Amino acid sequence: MAVNLSKGQKVDLTKTNPGLVKVKVGLGWDTNKYDGGSSFDLDATAFCLNGSGKVNSDSDFIYYNNKSNTNGAIQLSGDNQTGEGAGDDESLTIDLNQVPANIEKVAFCITIHDAASRNQNFGQVANAFVRILKDGTNEELIRYDLGEDFSIETAVVVAELYRHNGEWKFSAVGSGYRDGLAGLCRDFGVQV
Repeated sequence: MAVNLSKGQKVDLTKTNPGLVKVKVGLGWDTNKYDGGSSFDLDATAFCLNGSGKVNSDSDFIYYNNKSNTNGAIQLSGDNQTGEGAGDDESLTIDLNQVPANIEKVAFCITIHDAASRNQNFGQVANAFVRILKDGTNEELIRYDLGEDFSIETAVVVAELYRHNGEWKFSAVGSGYRDGLAGLCRDFGVQV
């Protein structure tokens, strides 16, 4: 049975699931009905961060134009440009044993593509979630539903997977950004 988290909660991932090596991080969302003249394109991104909370290089930024980190331990499924349908809209698979030792944290984010020019924000997004599944069986281990706490934000740090005393933990973050992907890149040390 999956553990449902609220914003700010943390839970052990590998300690409570001995032998867990590969996980799938599924992210999903819906958009509210509106006629703004442009379709929504939300994107899942991941930032592989060192102990200072920054990427070691731009290749540690995983998104639709860079679908894996340097050694391939973290892989993005692809770019779902409509978000239609039930379940995960985009996902990442992670081989926990292969994540480089200099990566202490992986931040998972959802951004709205071209939000400023399309006049879109997370106030128009509903049912956003992140979940951790056991790769292979798709058994849901952890789930965090973001709720409707956002309005003018155009990007959200949804959750983090991080190392602690040799184990992997999961943190439900839910932190919004008004300046979208560019703001995330700036804060995480990606050159844009």
